Amino acid sequence: MTNRLKEKLKAGEPAFGVSVMFPSPQIVEMVGKLGFDWVMIDCEHGSVSPESIETMAMAAELTGITPIARPWTNSAEAILRVMDRGAMGVQVPHVNTADDAKRAVEAVKYYPLGERGLAAGSRPANYGFGLPMSEYVVQANADTLVCVQLEEQEALRNIDEILKVEGVDVFFVGPSDLSQSMGYPGKSGEPVVKQAMDDAFAKIVAAGKAPGSAGNAQATNGYLGQGVQYLYTHLTTLLGSASADFLGTVKR
Repeated sequence: MTNRLKEKLKAGEPAFGVSVMFPSPQIVEMVGKLGFDWVMIDCEHGSVSPESIETMAMAAELTGITPIARPWTNSAEAILRVMDRGAMGVQVPHVNTADDAKRAVEAVKYYPLGERGLAAGSRPANYGFGLPMSEYVVQANADTLVCVQLEEQEALRNIDEILKVEGVDVFFVGPSDLSQSMGYPGKSGEPVVKQAMDDAFAKIVAAGKAPGSAGNAQATNGYLGQGVQYLYTHLTTLLGSASADFLGTVKR
């Protein structure tokens, strides 16, 4: 399956996704049918098991959207677990240094770009049927996506070095954890937090890289004006917005 999310980013286009925190291939299938470009399967904050990652990735492929997983930590073991279940990329949390970013890339990519463990019978490798392993490795290295989350003050202090790391496709500025790191938990609209995010987006764009972030429709429209391409909202945000609209219309 071609990574359509990665293709859109390379073309300079925005791509819209939905974060899903609980195991449900049906929800992923709906996200695809509703017109989104990709889904983020959240294994850091959600209750998604390795088995659920696999069925949710299958549902994404069924509807032609790209499954991205957020592993619970930046480790080769955690990243391998989600990649071998069928995720076409990862959104790695708490990347604060260039070495953190390099470690994420090496866990996603096979030799010579990385050190990901290679297994003939995995689902991404088509269970070893048809496509030779040597060809699969080349294809996987080209198609898989690496997104690193810059969500602490340390990451922003090191952003210039992090932006130089080869193999990173998206530099995601996380509003929630960044606001907490700066002493304003849950208040990403605080002027000092917003300025830090704006400065980070500007540096990412100036480096010719793809920025990312998350939020509701209002926040997303603002991000689009700053050149942010990799965008998602949370499933709960969509449900809350749609429910408020419905109930506000029908209740008298």
